[in-house]
Amino acid sequence: VEDDYTTFYSNAEDYWKEVPPTVDGMLGGYGSISSIDINGSKAFLQKFLGEGEGKTGTSCALDCGAGIGRITKRLLLPLFNTVDLVDVTQEFLDKAKTYLGEESKRVGNYICTGLQEFAPECGRYDIIWIQWVIGHLTDNHLVEFLRRCQKALRPNGLIVIKDNVSYEGVVPDEVDSSICRDLEILHSLANQAGLRIVHEEQQMNFPKEIYQVHTLALR
Repeated sequence: VEDDYTTFYSNAEDYWKEVPPTVDGMLGGYGSISSIDINGSKAFLQKFLGEGEGKTGTSCALDCGAGIGRITKRLLLPLFNTVDLVDVTQEFLDKAKTYLGEESKRVGNYICTGLQEFAPECGRYDIIWIQWVIGHLTDNHLVEFLRRCQKALRPNGLIVIKDNVSYEGVVPDEVDSSICRDLEILHSLANQAGLRIVHEEQQMNFPKEIYQVHTLALR
């Protein structure tokens, strides 16, 4: 089994090394949906952020599988004082420094590693944003990663997973060496990680031919 997942990870790394460091590259040719995506995410996040009892703070966010920083630029930097980016592809993080422009001065850390090996700093983050990347982790690695994320939250912090959801079961994608899980499996893995679902919704207005995309807030 160990060998299986060595290639599961190395094949994905090889795939992303060949992807151009552009928004279209990040979104597999669907660059046109970026604004719909960001607007949906912003509406989702704003339910939780703000001043007052139980509200999530805005000091620091983590962008997981950040790529060139598409989400950091349009969602996280406008809402948080500091944002850290983590991605397995160094070229994407190098590109992020110019793509993010002047606002890149508010990036805390650019971290080049796979999430299966990444331990975020304890108690640092108000929001840990995990979008279109959980399919690159095995079930066990995802559960372990989510546990580490929970420890990395500030008081009232949230983990947000936004990702493709299959109709039933696990659907492998040989092209980028990833899998797509159904909602029931995703709930079960979050549960195994000791997380509860605070809120969940489906992203609307995406093209009909792509998977449904769901957003889950967990803590």
